[in-house]
Parts: sequence; structure tokens; C-alpha cells
Amino acid sequence: MSAQIQESLGQYQKSLISEPQRKVAWALFVSLGALGIWLLFRADFWLWQYIVLALWYAGLLWFGLQWPHFRLFTLAVLGIAGIGVGLYSLGFNTHNSLLLSAFFHSNAMFAWMSAAIALSALGYYSYLFLGSDLGGRWGQRLAWVAATLGFAGLAIRWRETYLGHPSWGHIPVSNIYDVMVLFCAMTILFYLYHEEESDSRGLGAFVLPLVLIADIFLLWVGAAYHLDRIQPLVPALQSFWMKIHVPSMFVAYANFYISAMAALAYLLKDRALQRGGLLRDRLPSLEILERCFTGTIAFGFLFFTVGTILGAVWAARAWGGFWSWDPKETWALIVWLNYAGFLHARSQKNWHGRPMAWWAVTSLIVVTFCFIGVDLFLGGLHSYGKL
Repeated sequence: MSAQIQESLGQYQKSLISEPQRKVAWALFVSLGALGIWLLFRADFWLWQYIVLALWYAGLLWFGLQWPHFRLFTLAVLGIAGIGVGLYSLGFNTHNSLLLSAFFHSNAMFAWMSAAIALSALGYYSYLFLGSDLGGRWGQRLAWVAATLGFAGLAIRWRETYLGHPSWGHIPVSNIYDVMVLFCAMTILFYLYHEEESDSRGLGAFVLPLVLIADIFLLWVGAAYHLDRIQPLVPALQSFWMKIHVPSMFVAYANFYISAMAALAYLLKDRALQRGGLLRDRLPSLEILERCFTGTIAFGFLFFTVGTILGAVWAARAWGGFWSWDPKETWALIVWLNYAGFLHARSQKNWHGRPMAWWAVTSLIVVTFCFIGVDLFLGGLHSYGKL
């Protein structure tokens, strides 16, 4: 009976607002938002800020038109972040507001995100290894919750950077703690897009546990090194370029990690097709998995290239030169050459199948060292990120 009621409600809602009407409403919403930002901040805008606003506008518009769930996700992030920012604006803080201390404070929200990630990974595991459709559905729902809390928490944390002193205010991507939150939320969001495209939840049992490992690292650096505390920026980070360089790189990292997990799933699926096993029926087809790990590498490579160029411009302004063979820059070049080689082999030599899957999987080592290893062990001009 409940299923019939839900189906009837769904049909009723569809009859009220058609999909073309929703797309028009989304286009108006994004357009009015961009116009409002321009009206509020146009006095401070210069060329690059107009470019960034235009890119954000185009990206949000395209994703919303292509992916209906992204519209609801965006509204949920804005709604939750709006409540948190509003509470701070009304004079509340974690000492006089239970809502802030228990939920709407960024660190509390990240803790809830961590719980959602762990439960989501369990749900996807139950789908893959036990065949539980209910577990798979809850894994997907909790993944949406985790991504929503992650992005909303980062928006609230941006407001919190102004609380210590107005001069502290900055986008919250300045240390390993902040960027690990961004990485977790970004990876989940891109994975959910591919899950919907493939109409299969099996890959979630590979991606969400990987995100869970990143989340455990996030909790560790917060507890052991107190990086969850907001601090003023060092001079090198006090730059407009941080707002576009770091997010660009983490779009790339998220897609590179998804590509590695999709490639690992490809190898295990290929083996299951030859020898039998439960993975044969619960993972997407080899064609879908190959398209996934190839497409995510191409998309990630585009953003990695843009992010590296932006980083070079930032370096020229901060340190006086576009390139200095700093360890982070050197490893970024290694990552770029690795994936450039992958895409060249794929397009020119038409390589495909298992060799390319192994290439994508082993690339995880290079990306991880560039992402985390350099900051942990090598330092250099990027030593502000070293533990």
C-alpha cells in the first residue's frame, strides 16, 4: 500500500511541474543568483573574478540541466549553509546555541558527514557482497547526505573564518584538514553522478571505502595536530588565486581516485567473468567501467592542467617565478605526464581493456604521493601544508 501511495504522489508531483518547467526554473534560479552576486560585489570585481563567476554560472547551470538530483542537492546545501551562517549573523555561537554546537558548527557537521560516510560504505558493501538492494539504496542516500553535509559545512566554515578576526576571512582550503573535507565531498558527488549514469551501485563498494580512509585521515589530522582549528593564513596563502587553484586541483584528484576504483572494479569484474563469482552480476559491465575510468581521467586531466597553470601564476606572484622545481611542482608534473601518457596511448595507439585498467590503478600511487606524500614528507615551498 505504501509503495502505491508513493507512486501516486510521484505521479501527482510530476503532473504539477513538468521536467522542462523545472529546467526553466533552475535556469532562472542560477541566473538570479549570479546577478545577485554581481550586484553585491561588483565594486570589488576585476577581470579574473568575472571569469570565475561566469565559469561557476555555466557549471551550475549545465549540471542542473543535465542532472535533476544536482538541483535538489544544491538547494539542500544552500539551505543548510544558510541556517548556519544565519545563526552566526544573529549573534549566536557554540556557547549559547545547541543547534550550532551540535550540528551547524562546521566541525560538528564534518563529524556527521563522517558517520554518513561510514554507514554509506557499509550499505554499499552489503549490496556488493550480500546482494542487499536495501543496503545499496541506503548507501546511496547516505552518500548524498555526506556530500551535502561536506559542502554545507565548508560554506559555514568560510563564515567562521571571519569570527576570530575579520582579516582572517578566507576560503576554507588552506590546510590538510580543510582540503580533505573538500576531497571527500567532491569524490562522493562525482561518484554519485557516475552511479546514476551507469544505473548500478556496485562501484560504490569501491569508492566509498576509499573516501572512508580519507575521512579517517581527516579525523586524525584534526585530533592529533588540531588542524580543525581555524587559524590566520600565512602570507603566501593570502591570495585570490587560492580560491580557484585549489578547487580545480581537487576536482582533478576526485576524478583520478574514482578512475582508479573503477579500473580496479574492471579488473575484478573481468576475472569474475572468467572464473565466476558474485562480482560478475553486481558490478557494471566492462564497457561501462572502462568508459568510467577513461572519462574520469580525461575530465580530471583537464582540471589538473588548468589548476597547474593557475598554480604557476600564483607562484609567480607569491615567489617571483612561475616554476621553481619545488617538490610539489615536480610531483604535479609527474602526475600530469602520467595521465597525458594514458590519454595519448588511449587515443593514438587505441589501447584499451586490462592494460589501461592497470595503468589507471597504479596511477593511484603517483597521485596519492603528490596529494598527501609531498606535504607529509618533503615540504619545500609548500611546507605550510606539512604536518
